[in-house]
Amino acid sequence: MMEIPAAARGAALQRTVAAARTGDPRAIGRLLSLVENTDPVCDDAPLQALWSAFPRPLACGYVLGVTGAPGVGKSTLVAALIAAFRRDGMRVGVLAVDPSSPFTGGALLGDRIRMHAHTTDPGVFLRSMAARGHLGGLAPATPMAIRLLEALGFDVVLVETVGVGQGEIAVARAVDTTLVVTAPGLGDAVQAAKAGVLEIADIFVANKADHPGADQTVRELRQTLAVESSGPDGWRRPVVRTVATRGDIDELVDAVRRHRDRLAQGGGRDRRRRRAADDVRALVFRHYAGRLTEVMTGAEFDALADRVAAGELDLLTAVRAVLADTRAAVARAVSPPATS
Repeated sequence: MMEIPAAARGAALQRTVAAARTGDPRAIGRLLSLVENTDPVCDDAPLQALWSAFPRPLACGYVLGVTGAPGVGKSTLVAALIAAFRRDGMRVGVLAVDPSSPFTGGALLGDRIRMHAHTTDPGVFLRSMAARGHLGGLAPATPMAIRLLEALGFDVVLVETVGVGQGEIAVARAVDTTLVVTAPGLGDAVQAAKAGVLEIADIFVANKADHPGADQTVRELRQTLAVESSGPDGWRRPVVRTVATRGDIDELVDAVRRHRDRLAQGGGRDRRRRRAADDVRALVFRHYAGRLTEVMTGAEFDALADRVAAGELDLLTAVRAVLADTRAAVARAVSPPATS
């Protein structure tokens, strides 16, 4: 098969980016697929070409994370939030991250079918991403996918993930505002908000507030939060009631706006700096982990281990040899390809 010249591939990518910036959903989907399916550790050239197609500075939107246990109505809540943002004239991108089932073609399945009402709206883009077993509930490509949607001019990027303990913490590190959703009938609300969730939530949402037990859920959360002082930015985290199935989310929308305004007053800059640092750090770690895997497999490493086992080589010298090989592998990986 004839290989497509790099220049032709670059021109095609430029056209795709140009189409995506006009809101073409197919073009946006192709770019997200590139982000999802390209391992920057193995070959970052396609991603370098992608980002070089955008003018600087890259556009920044508002990123809102929605997490909570299965069954609390997150997807219905996200659908209601989309409608609220659209009434304000905002373009909305949605990344629905599933920690277990790999969705195909970005289709929205299961309880996320409620979001389908927005698929014909040109101001809304919906995409499901599989975490593919990644620890923490978020796909490795999620931070870059968020930045891509921001760069494409979406005013709001909604990130929905199922709460699985570490999953809530992971989404909080990737967004500007974190909503932790609970509902009556799932046991003690405070116990359900364990594993660091109380610390990372910016707004607690008591969904299904028309169900029995809703008052108790709200009371438990408010009693727990009553003893805490406001955060360094002066924000006291509210507990709001919603009935997402009826679109009754006015109290939540007001809380989100207030938190967004608070971030705009100064706290958002620090939060975005931390998010950027986390993203850079994670990608650097992935690069080094990939190079270590290369170095510590194969015949050369086995021979090194044999020499240590036979007493011919001390452990520290062996480690230094592995680190030297790793540094060389990293240098090769980040060096630009030689031109003929």
